[in-house]
Amino acid sequence: MAAGGSSSSLPVFSLLLPLLEGTKKLIASKFLAEYWAEMAASGRGLRRAMCASPCPAWRPAHWEAKGRLKPEYDAVVIGAGHNGLVAVSTSPLCPAPLAPGRVPPGIKGGPCVPLQAAYLQKLGVNTAVFERRHVIGGAAVTEEIIPGFKFSRASYLLSLLRPQIYTELELKKHGLRLHLRNPYSFTPMLEEGTGSKVPRSLLLGTDMVENQKQIAQFSRKDAQAFPKYEAFMNRLALAVDPLLDAAPVDMEAFWRGSLLQRLKSLSTLTPLLQAGRILGVQLPQYYQVLTAPITKVLNQWFESEPLKATLATDAVIGAMISPHTPGSGYVLLHHVMGGLEGIQGAWGYVEGGMGALSDAIASSATAHSASIFTEKTVAKVQVSSGGRVQGVVLQDGSEVRSKVVLSNASPQITFLKLTPQEWLPEEFVERISQLDTQSPVTKINVAVDRLPDFLAAPNTARGQPLPHHQCSVHLNCEDITLLHQAFEDAMDGWPSHRPMIELCIPSSLDPTLAPPGCHVISIFTQYTPYTLAGGKVWDEKERNTYADKVFECIEAYAPGFKSSVLGRDILVPPDLERIFGLPGGNIFHCAMGLDQLYFSRPLPLHSSYRCPLRGLYLCGSGAHPGGGVMGAAGRNAAHVVFGDLKSM
Repeated sequence: MAAGGSSSSLPVFSLLLPLLEGTKKLIASKFLAEYWAEMAASGRGLRRAMCASPCPAWRPAHWEAKGRLKPEYDAVVIGAGHNGLVAVSTSPLCPAPLAPGRVPPGIKGGPCVPLQAAYLQKLGVNTAVFERRHVIGGAAVTEEIIPGFKFSRASYLLSLLRPQIYTELELKKHGLRLHLRNPYSFTPMLEEGTGSKVPRSLLLGTDMVENQKQIAQFSRKDAQAFPKYEAFMNRLALAVDPLLDAAPVDMEAFWRGSLLQRLKSLSTLTPLLQAGRILGVQLPQYYQVLTAPITKVLNQWFESEPLKATLATDAVIGAMISPHTPGSGYVLLHHVMGGLEGIQGAWGYVEGGMGALSDAIASSATAHSASIFTEKTVAKVQVSSGGRVQGVVLQDGSEVRSKVVLSNASPQITFLKLTPQEWLPEEFVERISQLDTQSPVTKINVAVDRLPDFLAAPNTARGQPLPHHQCSVHLNCEDITLLHQAFEDAMDGWPSHRPMIELCIPSSLDPTLAPPGCHVISIFTQYTPYTLAGGKVWDEKERNTYADKVFECIEAYAPGFKSSVLGRDILVPPDLERIFGLPGGNIFHCAMGLDQLYFSRPLPLHSSYRCPLRGLYLCGSGAHPGGGVMGAAGRNAAHVVFGDLKSM
């Protein structure tokens, strides 16, 4: 699940510092080039089945400011989500992370800023991050909701984080440890009438020969086509890659700017030209992948339903769309274009949960003297009489002045709640209010006393983790028709009768997350509408009714699952909105449809991280290139802010 919410702010600040460092090294050797460039260019979400205390016994590292809050900084970041931390950390600012629950010594208030941040610091750019919750990370957090069980409460897998961020912020140095998954996908079948025969399943990993053997159970033709399909999609991912690390083409400057601005904006065309060169004469075929329903694309490659349905889950996950929805192909691409440890498309678990990633970014940021404050809610962006940002006002009434403000909050919160409306054009405000934020997601975190025992892959006598336990386990995904019907239920205002379920067991690779013999399970489900039909609301009864339905589905594939449950935490769309600041519960801040991507994210002519109010920037998942624990929005925004600060 892509962490939206405040998790984006962390990367933005962290990246600002490293960017400055890199810029300094280039000044002498590229002065002339730069010259020509200038000229040319829940509380209520918690549901416990048993044995759970009424309050969390453990909370992730509580970042505290050293000394008092200063009245003025050069830059302020709203929200300590992963993007906000990256933005502030674009240069190393923090010490090595500590064990959960401890307060790092000498920390002024939060995550570190990588190389770019370090450079900003050398130029005297003092930064502060203000986080509403008691813990940093936004949606990329670790929380001990049930005593002894540490959950990645919202985001739960890592792959999309930009490779530059690992190196620029020195995340391994700051304690980041990963567990790569291989195999990575497991789709068990429900097959009745097979007698004593074990039902079939589809297990996919990095070994292509083994993948073909698995697929051949369902179709030999598909087994032969799969390597070609993978190569086709990998090429598209390679083409899109350059677009992720730069601001979109500045159409406003290109068409309406001065001659100098027009020439300068030409440089933003470079990533598009790179993508075109990679795709070459196959560009029309790839265009179809991005615009067509994923069912149309997959039908051109494959014939077996289990394979098509398994692949289609990545095209709809986190999105209120059906596999038959035009443009669903891009959502699939968004989830396959990552990688870990140099392995394209790899996904993994963060040791200690997703909060350990946020802690590592924060550690990098604070190493460069960034200040991170938790339980400090920003109530309003302050604007001068001249129409320029001059800081923020906190909920407790404290005023903090700054030259620039970077918001890792969603576009809706940033522009509709925090920014004085009189300083924004009416049309801009109206279009922000109309952004598509529909979400199908309900996340259920579960503590169990043993591993699920799937009929299609029985456990060993000792109950030790098997290869399929480390996978994303796809349930109710044997047929694309099931996925579409689940979507149709939500369109009618009802939770899906047979929800699409992605079940992950991070403790199968990371035993630090649960007591010996026990496990934590992340259950990512859809489709659940934000607003229920028939006048119903998401109260305790409705939450538990839906969770019980999900558990019944799991029980059909793994008998005994329900009796293994020790406690559960149910987060329906309104809970995701309330706790993590995700509008409508949308994990991407706003939908990842083609009408809300690239130079239309969040709005056309406002995709450069800037907005109509001078000095205010978006650095979260609502900005290009979108959601997921990627850090690109934070890093890119930091670059833009750095360039603007130079001209102030």
